[in-house]
Amino acid sequence: MSTPKVSTQNGDWAEVVDKLVAGKIASRIAAKDATIWGPEAESEASIRLGWVDLHDTSRPLLAEIEALQADLRSEGLDRIVLSGMGGSSLAPEVITRTAGVELVVLDSTDPSVVKRALDGDLSKTVIVVSSKSGGTVETDSHRRTFAKAFTDAGIDAASRIVVVTDPGSPFEKLSADEGYRKTFLADPNVGGRYSALTAFGLVPSGLAGADIAELLDQAAEAAPALQADSADNPALWLGAVLAASAGRDKAIITADGSDIVGFPDWAEQLIAESTGKNGTGVLPVAVEVTAPELTSEAADLTNALLADKATSGVPTALTSGSLGGQFLLWEMATAVAGYLLGINPFDQPDVESAKKAARGLLDAQPEPEAAAFTEGAVEVRGSEGLLDGVDSLQGAVDALLGKLEDNGYVAVMAYLDSERDADLLAVRPALATRTGRPVTFGWGPRFLHSTGQYHKGGHPEGVYLQITGAHPTDVEIPDRPFTFGTLISAQAAGDANVLAERGRPVLRLQLTDLAAGVQQLLSLFQ
Repeated sequence: MSTPKVSTQNGDWAEVVDKLVAGKIASRIAAKDATIWGPEAESEASIRLGWVDLHDTSRPLLAEIEALQADLRSEGLDRIVLSGMGGSSLAPEVITRTAGVELVVLDSTDPSVVKRALDGDLSKTVIVVSSKSGGTVETDSHRRTFAKAFTDAGIDAASRIVVVTDPGSPFEKLSADEGYRKTFLADPNVGGRYSALTAFGLVPSGLAGADIAELLDQAAEAAPALQADSADNPALWLGAVLAASAGRDKAIITADGSDIVGFPDWAEQLIAESTGKNGTGVLPVAVEVTAPELTSEAADLTNALLADKATSGVPTALTSGSLGGQFLLWEMATAVAGYLLGINPFDQPDVESAKKAARGLLDAQPEPEAAAFTEGAVEVRGSEGLLDGVDSLQGAVDALLGKLEDNGYVAVMAYLDSERDADLLAVRPALATRTGRPVTFGWGPRFLHSTGQYHKGGHPEGVYLQITGAHPTDVEIPDRPFTFGTLISAQAAGDANVLAERGRPVLRLQLTDLAAGVQQLLSLFQ
């Protein structure tokens, strides 16, 4: 094991770190001092600091998880499906991918993603449904669908459903009423994006076969250095690079040569939801190791890399260490960044807006908005005024990028199947090369629980490219008046509407033929 390390290049944050040390910020966070982020944040912070000592408080879960895993394996149940969104899915995905064990992560409402999860061997399947309340529309829909699939296959559904939720939640009661296999209760004083080492991260990872005891050991080893009021505290340096680099409000994150798999996506959610509010924040941009942004000298960028050397001359933090230590490092650094930015890093006031808009569309079931025009396999729509005088797909893209300011960013939001439509990822670096600006890429609706907060609450500098698709095969949701295809379409439309209402430029491209549409876009952008 190795404790986290942070080295910095191309900047001077010593004075900021000295002030953090003098203010005892690290030890106050460790002591769960809710006053650090100001009076307005105090009530929220007072119930959101349980993450600082999870390496101790989560220990009792280990025996429960190990016992259940042994029981499941003895019954031949070794296919673990995780239904979770945002913080409930991203950490287990990193943990299991890094450990090299299989976990089917279901964090989409795209019908083809759901169908692929259902098409696996149900005779060997257990689904872990993770939700703090149980009311999250995505996870509730997954639960209903798997319960029916088990029953239709002649399997006792209750014996195949494991629940992770907060104590006293409606989901805890539902689980008891339905007689589900096991209910794990997470620490209610931890928000979703800080929950990697709670039951939300540990249960699905442990059932899939990851060594979660080692993960807690790693965090325990890292904790003293991260909670010390010392100029050597790596969390203070990382927090300072993220939030105290003058004019630099976009952090490029990648893992170059690290054996931690998928970490930038987890860090992206943590930073975006924690800091993107009140018109400020740090925009995290998770990128591939060959990304154009990594060699950019743009004045508003910093780099935060799991690497051993900088790739450009911009201010950079280089981090290393074990996965458990990295979780705690970045959580501490993000809390420090919130302090430096003068915001509450534990709320997410703008996440709910897109959910409400989607619920309204589901209830009203309106006819789809007419396309401005269609070219090939792509229907084109745009926010008010964006497509005035535009009659080609290339012209529509040019119109969107024409709204991009010198300090702006492009957000690609793909409400599609991340496996089937993985070729679309090439759009991200292509746009970054074309514009010379950072480009984020999010699979919907997952990103709504991540960068979706920053899109609406952070610096109003973005332009938004939404890509949706037809659903050749839809999947019904038991006892609900909508299908998964209807749900994801409402989520996409609701998000676009909220962005447009806030004056953000949004270009919406609907692929009427998925394979042809993907290739059409790739040829357009490359």
